[in-house]
Amino acid sequence: MSAAVAVADAEGLAAVSIRRVAAELDARAMTLYSYIERKEDLLALMLDEVSAEVLVEEPLPSSWREALLLMARRERELVRRHPWRVELISQRVAVGPNGLRHVEQKLSAFDGLGLDRLTCWRFLAVFNDYMTGFVIREALERGAPRSEGINDEERAALAEPYIGELVAGGEFPRLAPMIEEGVRGADDNFERGLNLVLDGIEGVLPKT
Repeated sequence: MSAAVAVADAEGLAAVSIRRVAAELDARAMTLYSYIERKEDLLALMLDEVSAEVLVEEPLPSSWREALLLMARRERELVRRHPWRVELISQRVAVGPNGLRHVEQKLSAFDGLGLDRLTCWRFLAVFNDYMTGFVIREALERGAPRSEGINDEERAALAEPYIGELVAGGEFPRLAPMIEEGVRGADDNFERGLNLVLDGIEGVLPKT
């Protein structure tokens, strides 16, 4: 699967096909078809291949918050390395053993908190929804400049004068001082947002 992952990393998911992977491996396409019948199966195998990258060596940190923070950072790094992972979210690609191991690890962070299974699942859903929303937005923002042939900093520099003109007119009194002072970057937003989610979970945990 490493050949398929390499193609997706370099050229995007649209470039991946059984025939293309066979060419990368210097093999006949029919040889791969004997193992992989459909592109959907290939995508599922690719997803499971990269899912291994987010698995954390155990034992996890003893603090449930630190454990989830560690896994969240690994997930974000994964999507930065493999932005095509975002495209698979809407395609409902089958989850493999590494994907299930990742879910199991996240659930294990709640061990010892006295929670029932349904509550653990609901907490995990909130955590995952934040993660999914953030990495999708970040991947799209990082992908647009690359497709236009410019980097993130160049794209921001092009947008700043136009935004500055808009807020200078006085129509955006709340937004203007934030822009003038400089807004925090993605790393700060990610950590703060994640901690707000975990604060919310901690606020409804059973009192000991």
